[in-house]
Amino acid sequence: MFKLLIVDDEERIRQVIRTYAEFDGHEVMEAKDGMEAIDLCKEHDFDVIVMDIMMPRLDGFSAYKEIKKIKDIPVLMLSARDEEYDKLFGFEIGIDDYVVKPFSPKEVIARLNVIVSRHQKLKKTNQLRFEGLEIDQDGREVYVDKHRLDLTPKEYEILLFLAKNEGIALSREKLLNQIWGYDFYGDDRTVDTHIKMLRNSLGDYRKYIVTVRGVGYKFDTRSEEQEAKA
Repeated sequence: MFKLLIVDDEERIRQVIRTYAEFDGHEVMEAKDGMEAIDLCKEHDFDVIVMDIMMPRLDGFSAYKEIKKIKDIPVLMLSARDEEYDKLFGFEIGIDDYVVKPFSPKEVIARLNVIVSRHQKLKKTNQLRFEGLEIDQDGREVYVDKHRLDLTPKEYEILLFLAKNEGIALSREKLLNQIWGYDFYGDDRTVDTHIKMLRNSLGDYRKYIVTVRGVGYKFDTRSEEQEAKA
């Protein structure tokens, strides 16, 4: 059983999906627009979301971007348009699936079961995830919006060490000792150079690597003062 949030401005659509979901034994809540969906996600934990794209007040894509800042919840997008652009944009921002109206309610529930199962398996694996940034510790790979990055071993190790110590200010000396070892004969600029390259690779998620003046760096997903450049 999973907890589902249905977001659509059409009551008929919400009711159809709700009926099939509850028949399948799932718990359901509803929102009629993107703003209401964001508020519900702040108050409740959901396993998956079904979200329409075209809605009043706030569209589905914009709502999902805001929800991703709050919680890691997979989403299946609904759309009345079978446009390639909508699909590509949706997958770029991290949606898990896309269904065009009119749809089969049974198919939607089947897709939701797959999404939830896949997401639960992901949580059990040795991975760290921050919005669209994923660090696979088993495979030593990093993904940005599901695209694998080509990081150097040192860049990977720096990112992993920062992420595992989220919110903690780490000095350049600490990073040198941890990543390069105590017998390293370089200087602090080595850390700065690698941080700069790492930020360039992370794209929008470079915001997570924050410079701490006079100290070094920290990995911060909540700071309003995240720096955008090295």
